[in-house]
Amino acid sequence: MSDTSVTNSNPFIAIIRDWRQNIIYIGFVVIFLIFAVTLSDKGFLNPNNLLNIIRQTAMIAVMAIAMTFVLSAGEIDLSVGSVAGLATVTVAMTIAVAGPIAGVFAGLATGLAVGMFNGWLTTRVGIPSFLTTLAMMGIAKGVAMWISGTAAVPILNQSYAWIFGGGSIGRIPVLLFWMLILGVIGHIALRRTGFGRRVLATGGGETAARYSGIDTARIKFRVLVLSSVAAATAGMLYAGRLQSGRFQLGEGDELSVIAAAVLGGTSLFGGKGTVIGTVVGALMIGLINNGLILMGLEFSQQLIARGGIIILAVALSQKR
Repeated sequence: MSDTSVTNSNPFIAIIRDWRQNIIYIGFVVIFLIFAVTLSDKGFLNPNNLLNIIRQTAMIAVMAIAMTFVLSAGEIDLSVGSVAGLATVTVAMTIAVAGPIAGVFAGLATGLAVGMFNGWLTTRVGIPSFLTTLAMMGIAKGVAMWISGTAAVPILNQSYAWIFGGGSIGRIPVLLFWMLILGVIGHIALRRTGFGRRVLATGGGETAARYSGIDTARIKFRVLVLSSVAAATAGMLYAGRLQSGRFQLGEGDELSVIAAAVLGGTSLFGGKGTVIGTVVGALMIGLINNGLILMGLEFSQQLIARGGIIILAVALSQKR
């Protein structure tokens, strides 16, 4: 029997041989087991605690799924956290005036408008996406502060709050279904569609992609729009879960979003991405945050430990 047939018949051998390629899954299991043993007396394995990890991670995962497409196309989006915060405000203000359906459209329109502007500046004006989205980070936050007067805008509609993050089916939070459904859609779109193949081709070699007939500018425009719409969706989930719109929501999330995608195996240089790995990467970040808090570490110590773990995981996953 050949080595190939042995590998195909025994997936565990494949995992061992390609351990770097599967480091995110191995690392997730290892970290989970370490916390399960060391924090068993502090309620780590309590179902409520595990469900809270999902609640705290879902919005990061939603944005990271779209970020996978952006990074795979060779671009980056630093504005997702601020766009999420802006969307919480526009949704809350619209619901107060016109109801939940109009609020949903307002949130999506916010993401669409920001994404189209980012895409236009990047693909038509020629400003690198790093600078475009860095500027948009400040603009989106400033607009959210301006229109809300820096005050929280309450959401009193319980139906909206239940659907967008605040509800549960039994003990399972609705946020888990959002994360799973969008994860499946993202995985299929990246791996099973022509759009996904063009995204990977654009990031893998833009010049070669253009010569093969791919409109790389259009691909980059679309992934930046997708990223902002996903950020706005995450903002709507923040708003539903916390029943309010606040400009601070989503602040700093861009770093966790990019880290989740890279941890999952997406290349910062384009041409390679995996949505499943990204979702696991987001859950791993949530797992680390939760475990460090239960350990009772000071916030400064949490930052150091979290950063060290992420650097180690990324270094192991990217070196192949």
